[in-house]
Amino acid sequence: MGNNKSLGLSDRTSDIILVLFTGLVMILVAYPLYYVLIASFSDPYAVYAGKTFLFPSGFTMKGYSAVFADKNIFTGYLNSIKYTIIGTIFSVSLLYITAYPLSRKDLPGRRLLNIFFIITMYFGGGLIPTYLVVKSTGLINNIWALFLPGGVAVGNMIIVRNYFQNSIPKELIEASEIDGCSHLRTFKEVIIPLSMPIMAVMVVFSMVAYWNDWFTALIYLTGAEKAPLPLVLRNILIKSSASAAQSSTISGGYAELNKITEMIKFASIIVAAAPMLIFYPFVQKYFEQGMMAGAVKG
Repeated sequence: MGNNKSLGLSDRTSDIILVLFTGLVMILVAYPLYYVLIASFSDPYAVYAGKTFLFPSGFTMKGYSAVFADKNIFTGYLNSIKYTIIGTIFSVSLLYITAYPLSRKDLPGRRLLNIFFIITMYFGGGLIPTYLVVKSTGLINNIWALFLPGGVAVGNMIIVRNYFQNSIPKELIEASEIDGCSHLRTFKEVIIPLSMPIMAVMVVFSMVAYWNDWFTALIYLTGAEKAPLPLVLRNILIKSSASAAQSSTISGGYAELNKITEMIKFASIIVAAAPMLIFYPFVQKYFEQGMMAGAVKG
């Protein structure tokens, strides 16, 4: 009896320690984002003075006003939504049609194909050769330049391939083939329905990648009408910084514009991150299922 009580106390103590440790980790992860949020509503000088530890200081909306005053901000939002949806569907589709054949042990040349894909993870042509390829194919200033060059994320493809190999019973695939299903129908009727958890993970990964991508658009797209949100926010910040530098000879002008520039920095981070932060809770349970899929085997 004493041993049971001792064991119960030990378990309770372990639970308390784990909860406290998890809470500490959560604070360390969440506080930087919270700090940026309250800083975006605060006077920059108060931020520099360390007065915004938990709550905004010198409450102001000038940063957000400056961001949303740009006429391209809503176009950027719409472009990012469009690019994210198209890119996610395109990338996840390519992941599936690439990973499933490579998960089949009866695929001719499977080992060589796997080696080929793995090599691309470590070696690449670089920016200039890639740009020349995109230019020679006529994709400059075409939105497909955002998707085609990096359509298959090899690391994600390997995760999906391993899921197909380890988490989908081979007996189901064999049974469907015995019933007369073609490879395509087996893929459609068996593989896709059973792989929804890993698909949710890949959707989240792809959405975050496309939503945050600004450099690809900077290289391949011209004109503000096609710029995604992160690129629009970058341009707003550059304009504000340039204006502050140009006004440095004016008494008081530099200080005020530099102050606005600092507020734009914080506001831009929140404006760019807010859609993904709002979207993630709705797919969190599917994301967790996908990440844990195959972790425990019977």
